[in-house]
Amino acid sequence: MTLKRLTLSCASIAIFAFSVSARNIVFPPIAGVNGLIGSDTQAALSSDNAPLHIGLKFQGLTTFANLPYVFCLSEEQNIESYDIAFLGAPFDTGVTGRPGARFGPRGIRQGSHRMSPEAGYNIYAGSNAFLDWAKIVDCGDVPLTVLDNTYALKQLDRAHKVVSGRTANSTEKSSVPRIITLGGDHTTTLSALRSTFDNWDKVSVIHFDSHLDTWRPDVLGGGISDYAGVNHGTFLHIAHEEGLIHNNSVHAGVRAPLFSRRDLKNDVRCGFDIITAREIDRIGVHGIIERLKSRVEGSKVYITVDIDVLDPAYAPATGTAEVGGWSTRELLSILDGLEGLDIIGADVVEVSPAYDNAGETTVLAAAEVAHSLMTLMVQKPVKAST
Repeated sequence: MTLKRLTLSCASIAIFAFSVSARNIVFPPIAGVNGLIGSDTQAALSSDNAPLHIGLKFQGLTTFANLPYVFCLSEEQNIESYDIAFLGAPFDTGVTGRPGARFGPRGIRQGSHRMSPEAGYNIYAGSNAFLDWAKIVDCGDVPLTVLDNTYALKQLDRAHKVVSGRTANSTEKSSVPRIITLGGDHTTTLSALRSTFDNWDKVSVIHFDSHLDTWRPDVLGGGISDYAGVNHGTFLHIAHEEGLIHNNSVHAGVRAPLFSRRDLKNDVRCGFDIITAREIDRIGVHGIIERLKSRVEGSKVYITVDIDVLDPAYAPATGTAEVGGWSTRELLSILDGLEGLDIIGADVVEVSPAYDNAGETTVLAAAEVAHSLMTLMVQKPVKAST
């Protein structure tokens, strides 16, 4: 046999041996896969019996924290019930800075892909809010037109009423589901406050933001048209004018410049107190928590988080970034400290993924904020006023 033929023969034998061994892979025993141990695990991981649920965090439909999707906007009444619903509001035509928050709901869900109900134990709360009493779902996004702000907000008003108008799953806790909105620019909070008023009456607002957002429409946009006067910097003024909120509301993290001192006078008229960003250096996280709790004591509370309350180092992907803000850890610690409040609705807004970095810093932070808001709701069920 020639050397060339011998070489080819040996190569053929090696390939054959490899193919045989490749067809007979032996998996080591792995405990805990689908409740199987030892030889049962080996069988489960072999060809035809491999469990399909492994790795779902990075597969399938993108819902918040891999929660089940429910078509909550259906006109049918016999859909699956729920207690807390995530609802996307892809709207950004009310901004005065950079656009792009219409993609915020998608970005926040992407930032939550590592979360799941099966692996949701919170070492700070000492519990897994996903698996507590509340049935939590993702309702997807509200289909909003991008060509007419007035009509889009009417669509969002309607969507909130439909989603909150169903009977909750755990009626012994509360008959009304609560909503966590994924924005969208901050204008979308107006629709949420209109909805909460229908079910809970007036609320006190804890507003995490670098801006006041109580500007008079004639100061910000309304000098052009009534249409332009409804935007992400005037929605809290409008909410006050519509009688949706109490006069014991509060801003936290404010640091942005104003038009004039008259803005502060109007802010007081709208019922708000101000905690500036730099106050955390003087009174600390605990002091911020105590200020917030004492301000809204005795009221039902709506929490709205503009992601620009964080410093741009921690949240670059937002439309109107302001330097000198809080860190992600500080914000999460403050949120966790609000346990015990009667929180009837919440949102995370102004996330514009196009301006994020490769590490998805902003969407990861926003997803964790949404998780904290959800945990607060689970910790304290609230009976509806109606």
